[in-house]
Amino acid sequence: MDEFTSRALNLATMKGVRYADIRIIDTRHQFVNVKNGHVDALGDQESQGFGVRVLVGDAWGFASSAYLTYTEIERVTSVAVAIAKASATVPGEKVDLGSPVQSRGRYATPVRIDPFSISLDDKLSFLFRADQEMRRNRGVKVSEAGTIAVRQEKTFANTEGAFTAQTIFESGGGIAATAVSEHDVQIRSYPNSFRYQGTGGWEYIVNADFVGNAARIGDEAVALLTAPVCPPGETTLVIGSSQLALQIHESCGHPTELDRVFGTEAAFAGRSFLTTDKKDNFRYGSEIVNLTADSVRATGLGTFGWDDEGVPASSTPLVRNGEFTGYLMSRETASRLGLESNGCMRADGWNRIPLIRMTNVSLEPGAWTFDDIIADTDDGIFIDTNRSWSIDDIRLNFQFGTEVGYEIKNGKLGCLLKNCTYGGITPDFWNSCDAIGNEQHWRLWGTPNCGKGEPMQTMGTGHGASPARFRNVKVGVFQ
Repeated sequence: MDEFTSRALNLATMKGVRYADIRIIDTRHQFVNVKNGHVDALGDQESQGFGVRVLVGDAWGFASSAYLTYTEIERVTSVAVAIAKASATVPGEKVDLGSPVQSRGRYATPVRIDPFSISLDDKLSFLFRADQEMRRNRGVKVSEAGTIAVRQEKTFANTEGAFTAQTIFESGGGIAATAVSEHDVQIRSYPNSFRYQGTGGWEYIVNADFVGNAARIGDEAVALLTAPVCPPGETTLVIGSSQLALQIHESCGHPTELDRVFGTEAAFAGRSFLTTDKKDNFRYGSEIVNLTADSVRATGLGTFGWDDEGVPASSTPLVRNGEFTGYLMSRETASRLGLESNGCMRADGWNRIPLIRMTNVSLEPGAWTFDDIIADTDDGIFIDTNRSWSIDDIRLNFQFGTEVGYEIKNGKLGCLLKNCTYGGITPDFWNSCDAIGNEQHWRLWGTPNCGKGEPMQTMGTGHGASPARFRNVKVGVFQ
């Protein structure tokens, strides 16, 4: 790999670029799905290629190829330089990359069991057991179970002296039961409503205990058919960590992406209300709200050794004691604020440019046990597991729906509720938070399907949370 990267960088330098980098990526992606006792889908794909990014003047150029040969390295590098030179004929904003990045080393995801070492028969047997348990309740009309495994080998080098190699493993999956009546359809998912996915080995899936939770998930799906609908109004809301993880993703992660703040990115998730005048000068949440972006916590989908600019993994406070303090940044955007990048540039493959992406954006644990939060709540609703979401293009006005809810009456969980929805305004919502679960209840969830960019890139992000309580939240059907 050193010979390939050296050839690209040397050629780019000879052609007069200010900066160049190259990423060589080899990815294997396997999925196994079953449905109603039968194999539903199998896939095992591999992809290899490289991308070269160069800076000429204040203009970027990028080109890529699936053919990893010396001749192709030279051709693609020349194309990237030509694109940058053509772009440089149109004046643009000055590009400052800040301090040189000269990272060197190797990183590998800690795994106990290589997910690709588990045979297809064993994976199917594992899934069929969970599928069968869900269908013990005859009211379940559709039962689904699946696993996914990803291995990515990535080599990065730049003209500043960086050379890194990483092996990233991801494992995950999930189960879902669908119950149907004459007038209703209800779904219960486990561990959450997206794939449960993180950086780890087969043990990450085993520890989730799909089989042990399958019968409960089936029973809950059927019970929801006859459960009362969430009553509309304003109430105290206790949100489980799975649902809170998506709340964090949409109303905390996206608005802190600095390219959205500057307007250089607006696809899919829009721009941001967190303009630069608000840094260190804006009350984002109550005093107990602490949000952190990191790329170092075990099993996080945003965990790695270096980002796709070679910047080392790190941890950055985004909100401290309710005050907004930081952004997710690239080298280029960080320099505009007089800062250094915190390593948030990632691409979803060798043929895409890196973008600012969430790493692991998490709500830090508080001091409460879950039981104490419920006992301290006279009247409210507990909700969990996302069903739907909507948020405006500056990340302020949001609405979410969940798969399941429970009344809270006199400090105790009461009857099951269906079709629970809630909404609010981001800073008002986070300022209404008055209780957060402790470390015992804190869990790092994965969102494997975050879309950004044109053409769209799909990236995995991590979000840690404990159950938390929010006062005076609008729930049910509301205007």
